[in-house]
Amino acid sequence: MNTSLRIYRRPAPPSARVSTALSIGNFDGVHRGHTAMLDQVCQAAKRLSLLPTVLTFSPHPREYFSALHHRPELSVPTISGLRDKLTALANAGIEQVILARFDRHMAEMPAADFIKRFLVEELSVRWLLVGEDFRFGRQRTGDVSMLKEIGRELGMEVCTMADVTDAHGHRISSSEVRSALAAGDLKHAAHLLGRNFGISGHVIHGKKLGRTLNMPTMNLRVTPKCAARSGIYVAKVYGLAPGPLPGVASLGVRPSVEDNGRILLETHVFDTSVEAYGKLIRVELLQHLRDEEKFPDLPTLTAAMHADAQHARAYFALHGL
Repeated sequence: MNTSLRIYRRPAPPSARVSTALSIGNFDGVHRGHTAMLDQVCQAAKRLSLLPTVLTFSPHPREYFSALHHRPELSVPTISGLRDKLTALANAGIEQVILARFDRHMAEMPAADFIKRFLVEELSVRWLLVGEDFRFGRQRTGDVSMLKEIGRELGMEVCTMADVTDAHGHRISSSEVRSALAAGDLKHAAHLLGRNFGISGHVIHGKKLGRTLNMPTMNLRVTPKCAARSGIYVAKVYGLAPGPLPGVASLGVRPSVEDNGRILLETHVFDTSVEAYGKLIRVELLQHLRDEEKFPDLPTLTAAMHADAQHARAYFALHGL
């Protein structure tokens, strides 16, 4: 893992610029298709003495156009929050990330300017890897052939990569990961991601209801459009002990105790008493046990919570940590 990741919200100042090997994309989830691309970026960077770099946009271009045209159906759920995305990019060997703001200026930039001014001048790209169907610039008028033509003039080598497929020939994509998460199919999501799906963050204070029910929980804020299905999960937690700890987690809006609609991830760790407030933890979701539901009273909620815990314990008794 690369532990020193440079992160810029805009291109680095001229004095700090170095020549880069770059890939462009949203990289939501940083799944196996992404890591295959990133591996090529890192290999090219090593071969050509360049800095392995990713350019990604915030907000996602689809979010920008969704808001601009009042078309919420264009919006897409998010697989990973920014911290998890950056961690996965660093784990893949990337050393610099440009988090460029996608706004009106970016949306209306002529395609040739995007290449000449932004990629070559400001980001110092010398080697570029994009998907075969990559489009860019105002009204998506730029394509790979334009990239290659202008790249040749300006000393930027442009390479393309076809979609990555699994052993069964199925395309690995962020939309496939979202579908698996929406269905609660954590096993398939892990197959596509190359690791268990997880959410990380700093533990925040909650309503302390779990303590009164003898099931204290650690609460994490979750990205508002989280792609994972709401409900109860078998979970394991990293960051509180030398190894992972087993537990059960609830992802959702807590309809039995609140009505503010804010999504939280609440995790109860088995047989462990630890002061977790403020600590950075990662919760991996291993199996979806049931959907979130609203219970008529506290005793019914309590009984359901204890039944969920027993199901999670049975999972770990069978599969281990």
